[in-house]
Amino acid sequence: MKLSIALGALGSAAILAFAASAAPAQSPSPGGGPGRAGFAERRMQALLKDITLTAAQQAKIDSIRARFNAQLPALTPGTRPDSATRAKMREVFQHQDDEIRGVLTADQQKAWDKNLAEMRARRPGGQ
Repeated sequence: MKLSIALGALGSAAILAFAASAAPAQSPSPGGGPGRAGFAERRMQALLKDITLTAAQQAKIDSIRARFNAQLPALTPGTRPDSATRAKMREVFQHQDDEIRGVLTADQQKAWDKNLAEMRARRPGGQ
């Protein structure tokens, strides 16, 4: 009897120890990171909401995003970009969005346009 209680307690302790050690290893949700990369990922997720891409479309979009990401100005973590940097970012994102929209089908473009309008409506100043 004492042996079974001891084994049960030992088993419970092992399970708790394993669960506690596994918890910190979980990765954060995609796109939730800070900085420009996190912002760009959240922005793209919002624009592609309710749009299912083919593998070929996804590959083209990934290529477009990589090319335009290289054109984005460098940001200093923890500081807000100045007006010139924000203007450059808007310009780069506009060109990127135009190219990505061209990869989409007519129905996907309607969803894209709706998502873009919703995103712009949420911005301060509504632009």
